[in-house]
Amino acid sequence: MRNYLIAGTVGALALAMTAGSASAESTLRIGLAEDPDILDPTMARTYVGRIVFASICDKLFDIDEDLNIVPQLALGHEVSDDGLTVTINLRDGVVFHDGTPMDAEAVKYTLDRHRTMDGSFRRAELTAIDSIDVVDDLTVQLNLSSPFAPLVAALTDRSGMIVSPQAAEELGEDFGTAPVCAGPYRFVDRVPQDRIEVERFDDYWNAENVHIDRIVYVPIEDSTVRLANLQSGDLEMMERALATDIPEIRAADHLELAIVTELGYQGMTINVANGPDAENPLGQDANIRQALNLAIDRDALNQVVFNGEFFPGSQWVSPENPWFLDEFPVTGRDVERARELIEEAGVETPIEVDFMVPNNPEVRQVAEVIQAMASEAGFDMQIRVVEFATGLSEAEAGRYQAFMLAWSGRPDPDGNIYSFAATGGPLNYGHFSSEETDAALDDARTATTFEDRKEAYQRFADIWLNEGSVLYLYHRAMMIAHTDRLKGYEQMPDGLIRVVGIELD
Repeated sequence: MRNYLIAGTVGALALAMTAGSASAESTLRIGLAEDPDILDPTMARTYVGRIVFASICDKLFDIDEDLNIVPQLALGHEVSDDGLTVTINLRDGVVFHDGTPMDAEAVKYTLDRHRTMDGSFRRAELTAIDSIDVVDDLTVQLNLSSPFAPLVAALTDRSGMIVSPQAAEELGEDFGTAPVCAGPYRFVDRVPQDRIEVERFDDYWNAENVHIDRIVYVPIEDSTVRLANLQSGDLEMMERALATDIPEIRAADHLELAIVTELGYQGMTINVANGPDAENPLGQDANIRQALNLAIDRDALNQVVFNGEFFPGSQWVSPENPWFLDEFPVTGRDVERARELIEEAGVETPIEVDFMVPNNPEVRQVAEVIQAMASEAGFDMQIRVVEFATGLSEAEAGRYQAFMLAWSGRPDPDGNIYSFAATGGPLNYGHFSSEETDAALDDARTATTFEDRKEAYQRFADIWLNEGSVLYLYHRAMMIAHTDRLKGYEQMPDGLIRVVGIELD
């Protein structure tokens, strides 16, 4: 892995190399908290991957600062009166990075790929689509099995990213090693755990608003090191600054900070039915899960680790989100009740828990605080630190009991919950299953009014928040720090870094 350092010979050499090519091209270097997983929008799962995709893979739709859905590759859409047909009108003259046309056939190919490809993580987001018709070169018609309220919102993210059919067919399973999309930048190179490089695509449909020649994404897990490299000039931008670094960033004359409350959540996923590792008190008894839930002081966690800058929570959306269910306020700490639940269950203490934690300094600190709090109720949280991608593989295989896992969030609440809680959902690492919760989630997808959807989520929450496989803990303030040489940057609510329209002095 490349070592990014402040000052010293390595830092000076990096700056000299950049200066030497400054007349030829401008380069934006962005520090990421992890190395992304596969760069295939059908198969990808990570938040940092979405940051990279924002430069290489345009979507059918996007969101604005108020979470309104706005055009991107599509110009608009129409929904039939019965809610069973969605017609999408496409932007004319768009081409992929390989020069082939981004047309209705390409949209049909990609959406079918998302829906049917083995291992697709987009399948649950597009499950209501029965078939897709090409009306003409710039019009596609999505035929649904039932009305599907979250569909267009899903198309503002990876489910709406359109790939080159020609490249996807030629590369097959290797498409994620050299993705070809229709974004402002085209993929150039990747060295795992070191860098991802993209360069400006001259034939981009909105090329006049793309001002930086090259972007280099650099995974640096330690936020302190990311910030040091930003301060020294070895990076121009970094995602996920620490809450404890806010005063230092604001005090630096040459740095700026963009903050937005994340749409997603930070929580603990519990293995309840995914293989032999689920066969323990935490996995088999909902009361033990509630005991662990009650052992955690969310307010204290926020104060100790995040200087009070984040937001305690116990749902899949934050308390300030319109989809938050007021009937289920943020869980308070009650160690006495936690002990009672353990005693009523007849379980001996300490209850040992294999607690898998991504190798991130801030998340490790969260885990240590939880470990201390939970011990007072009778839990022995045995922290096992893993690389983030390794943790996902372990979770998928069921080789864990509890897993600190974040979700960056989606504009529609369905994107925060369905894949994690529905029976067979692609992100349901705990393998939770309930006919009642499945029915409520399906009702929330097919209901046509905000009130009816929220009522369905309330029925879901009655069971899920008491028996489910995720303990929600807090919601981050998504913090993007950058040099003041970067002009025109606007932070959207999803926390992603959009590169169209920004410039480097």
